[in-house]
Amino acid sequence: MSLNRNTEATAGPSGDDCPCKDGMKPHLELDRRKLIFSAAAATAAAPLAAAPALAEKKTAPPGAVLYDVPDDPTKEMGRGVHEDNGYGTRSQFETEVRVKADRPLDATSWTYTPLAATIGNLTPSGLHFERHHGGIPTIDPARHELYVHGLVDIAKKFTIAEIKSLPSVTRRCFIECSGNTLDEWSKPTGKNVQVTHGLLSTTEWTGVPFATLARHVGLQENAAWVLAEGADAAVMTRSIPIGKLMSDALIAYGQNGEALRPEQGYPLRLILPGFEGNTQIKWLRRLQVSDRPFMTHEETAAYTDLLKDGRAKLFTLEMDAKSVITFPSGEMMLPKPGHYLIKGFAWSGRGRVYAVDVSLDGGKTWAPARLDNVPEPMSTVRFSYPWHWDGKPAILQSRCIDEAGNVQPTRSELISVRGVNSVYHYNAIQSWAVASDGSVSNVHV
Repeated sequence: MSLNRNTEATAGPSGDDCPCKDGMKPHLELDRRKLIFSAAAATAAAPLAAAPALAEKKTAPPGAVLYDVPDDPTKEMGRGVHEDNGYGTRSQFETEVRVKADRPLDATSWTYTPLAATIGNLTPSGLHFERHHGGIPTIDPARHELYVHGLVDIAKKFTIAEIKSLPSVTRRCFIECSGNTLDEWSKPTGKNVQVTHGLLSTTEWTGVPFATLARHVGLQENAAWVLAEGADAAVMTRSIPIGKLMSDALIAYGQNGEALRPEQGYPLRLILPGFEGNTQIKWLRRLQVSDRPFMTHEETAAYTDLLKDGRAKLFTLEMDAKSVITFPSGEMMLPKPGHYLIKGFAWSGRGRVYAVDVSLDGGKTWAPARLDNVPEPMSTVRFSYPWHWDGKPAILQSRCIDEAGNVQPTRSELISVRGVNSVYHYNAIQSWAVASDGSVSNVHV
């Protein structure tokens, strides 16, 4: 759900009815935002340079190669090249890892991206979140083919080599599981931002546009939907509107400059910028063109949005405007009052992020944050806001506004429309409570 500042709400009140007690509208002009931020940054610039860092305790991740640390590295030869088997390793002091969900079966489980530790706007391939329905298959690319058939002029099987010989496109976009933040519908459950929002990752994908394959097979006039099918044990299948596929879908084989990781769909996966994660079929092996949706198990018994009256909405495919503060966030500790730089991510499956607001008082007042990278369509944006913490309790929030005018809703606005029976597409404003002792926790307001 998103509120819309230009037209009536997607589901709920309009953006102009947003309860901002200070009267500030969420769609301030960008030049005004820059002026406000510049003034705040000028005031806080000098103290920020000396801001106290959070105390951290790091341990090497499982399987890490540990090397002795000399007192003076200039007095001792370093290790030789290719001691890492030719692929490269990260420093033993960088210990962030994905966290596994508490599920009885690994084959149907998921892992969370460590958002608070992410540097920049790209998720390292090895930290991209996972969600599997039948485990991670081992697939020989020399034997794998993509079959395109149904309402086409000529059905065709494409080998991996044939797909890679076609003109490619590289683009950056996020993938978010529609179950991201699913435990927050009833009560604040996630202890930290990795668990509350970690089913989100941003990647640079490389592949062939679906439209290119469509020209090779020829779509018939009544083509309206496509069944995408994976080669995993679950045979994951979803119906995709043909309009989306023709506009910006990729048949991807590359991820952040290398081949897809096996857990991300090697050797082929479907990329649908802005759509919910489970539609972006991994280990892609078949695309069947039809004049209607296929009503598969995953889009009838699962991945539907329950409303308050018990009815279920089908095919709510786009991810709504959403944001989260990653610093400071749950389970962190501010060592003392002083100047800090609030940081976070914002994203929307309906276009570019237009602006982000930050509140220090639980949504009573709002101020514009700085966008730290140039917004791209269906990609995350990093934002920041300088804050002087006076040592008193505070509730930190952020809200995303996208270029289509959609405004991230408050929790009460979302619940008033959706109720609490849903699982998917939770995009309410996240609240972090900072206590007087500097501890940060997840709360609902």
